[in-house]
Amino acid sequence: MELWTDAQMRAIDKMLNPRSIAVVGATPKGSYGGRLIAAVLKSKDRVPVYPVNPNYDEIMGVKCYPSVAALPEAPDLVAVVVPHQRIFDVLAECRDKGAGSGVIISAGFAERGTDSGLERQQRLASFARESGFRFTGPNCLGVANVRNNVWPTASSRTLGGLTGSIALICQSGATAFGPFLVRAVDSGIGLSHIISTGNEIDLDFCDFARYLIDDSGTRVIAGFVEGFKDVGKLIAVAELAAARGKPIVLIKIGRSESGAQAARSHTAALTGSDAMFDALFKQYGITRVQDYDELLETAHLLANAKKPLKRGVGVVSHSGGISSLTADMLGQVGLTLPPLTDRARDGINGIIKEFGWAANPSDVTGFARSDSFPQIMDFMIEEPEVGTLVVASAGMGNQVEQVVSLRDRSDKNVAFFWTTSRAEKGALDKLKSANIPIFYTPDKLARALRNLIDYHEWRDHRLVNGFARPPALTAEQERALARLAGLGRSTLSESESKQVIAAWGVPGTQEELAPSAAAAVAAAERLGYPVALKADSPDILHKTEAGVVRLGLRDADAVRTAYDEVMASARKHAPKAAISGALVQEMVAGGIEVIVGIKYDPQIGPMLLFGSGGVMVEVYNDVALRRCPIGREEAMEMVAEVKGAKLLRGFLGKPPADVEALVDVLVRVSHLAVHLEGRLAELDINPLMVLPAGQGVKAVDALVVLKS
Repeated sequence: MELWTDAQMRAIDKMLNPRSIAVVGATPKGSYGGRLIAAVLKSKDRVPVYPVNPNYDEIMGVKCYPSVAALPEAPDLVAVVVPHQRIFDVLAECRDKGAGSGVIISAGFAERGTDSGLERQQRLASFARESGFRFTGPNCLGVANVRNNVWPTASSRTLGGLTGSIALICQSGATAFGPFLVRAVDSGIGLSHIISTGNEIDLDFCDFARYLIDDSGTRVIAGFVEGFKDVGKLIAVAELAAARGKPIVLIKIGRSESGAQAARSHTAALTGSDAMFDALFKQYGITRVQDYDELLETAHLLANAKKPLKRGVGVVSHSGGISSLTADMLGQVGLTLPPLTDRARDGINGIIKEFGWAANPSDVTGFARSDSFPQIMDFMIEEPEVGTLVVASAGMGNQVEQVVSLRDRSDKNVAFFWTTSRAEKGALDKLKSANIPIFYTPDKLARALRNLIDYHEWRDHRLVNGFARPPALTAEQERALARLAGLGRSTLSESESKQVIAAWGVPGTQEELAPSAAAAVAAAERLGYPVALKADSPDILHKTEAGVVRLGLRDADAVRTAYDEVMASARKHAPKAAISGALVQEMVAGGIEVIVGIKYDPQIGPMLLFGSGGVMVEVYNDVALRRCPIGREEAMEMVAEVKGAKLLRGFLGKPPADVEALVDVLVRVSHLAVHLEGRLAELDINPLMVLPAGQGVKAVDALVVLKS
């Protein structure tokens, strides 16, 4: 399926680089229509502007037209600011005139939360599909090509002159042209574009991001997003952005409401949509941040920093307290400050003598404002394990020029932690104009540097290993799918569930389904004692709670008694349950318990869960998540993320577990999730026993829930 058409990309190009602009609903009054026409008229010497309003002959000294149909040409961009009752007539005129694109400021759609607003939104979506007329909005504040100083926006803020390589896409127009724009100007962070998308009836975040990937002047795509219409498009954008080396930095709002959902499986209970988005972003190289300043500062660092040659960070300051706090923040996010070599330590001590302290972090006192400071910085940045030097200071003396010079002649990164007033103009403005990444708090500095390093390491791995793709279905898997289609119910018994996962190469325990107590005894004799016995029913999903599990049965009498007890408990717990008998299973000893599961999220799709076994997974939510499918490298990352997985490496004299076999299962289950997409709702393999190295894994219990 084609995700983006040439027509879409041409429409966005006309929207962001218009050669002519019409404003329907233009007015000389100070409303949305007045602000919008005033904003675009600032570029009228370069871009023809056509006010459209039948109530005026001219607006702000420019001829006004009664309708879009009356315009002398088909405009590249039509900005629409009319009551929602008139919107469809105006858009029909735009279609008939052959206008290139639209910005719909008008509100009154689904954002109102009314049936009539939703109906209008659905009608507008149908118009977009049928007409081919592409637009952003409705309920947005417009767009801005900051680079070319063209501002088709109804915002009261249109600030030219500060251009850069960060494109900003916001679902909230007031956020885009409010706190983001103001903070960008205050921080000296230049933008290439500002795009508000509003209700995203037609063009959405992913469409604009796809366009900006091809824009040579955009280095970083920044976003403020509540939700995604199509996560498949987001993944496609992220994969292409990785290939082109264009980082995506996001604030994702809208926290999980998964608590309202009744969990049928452990996997469903352990996955929240916000945690799943975190995992998705990590998997596809999207940097997630928490607030306005962090988004701008991180995006600015990614846009202006070199690829770090090493993970280590050097810190130099005029203050021991400042440098120590900075080092603490760096350590908290997992970055290291390599100790100085003798060369650097002796060299710096030779300059500062008995003043300060030559170390990493380094407190060089007043020498931070001296002519010797470049030598000190050289010693620090030339350390073999240092990839980035942080100067934590106040820009005293010639410090700014010295830092800019170091940045320009070094193949390593330089960042500045500003330690004095943000109202200071001289030195701070020099740093901003030189595009030195500046931070005002040590925690945001630390997180940004970690994000920079993580992004480049992630991208290096992706360029080598690519993105996982599922293999074609085997004949056995085709047969398994056919059996599922013929079941006519949504839940599977344990024995049926294990047949499904076995088709995807997940080994289970040795077991037999026994329809009677005598058959259970015979099965136990064949398997060998001790055994486990469980009621097998698609209607009893949580067997332990129902009292239908017995473990460690060591002789025939114990099996007979257990069979009768289990059947009685099953009938009491679920009188109408279909019970096919009891599963008699081998007891698996000497392994480490883990959980593997699949949860389908309505926005994100199939998510793979891996977690530690036993109570840890419930109490500590000790899990790792990835969107399916995954490859072996991602499976290894999942295992490393789970704290309880330390047991797999050998613990208190126990041998290391078969992590290779576990990784194989994680990959195969991710393939199962993709192959069953649209049919599978949830999957639990809990526990999966990971046996000692070389002995594989065994699924002790499994639950498959299909979509109703």
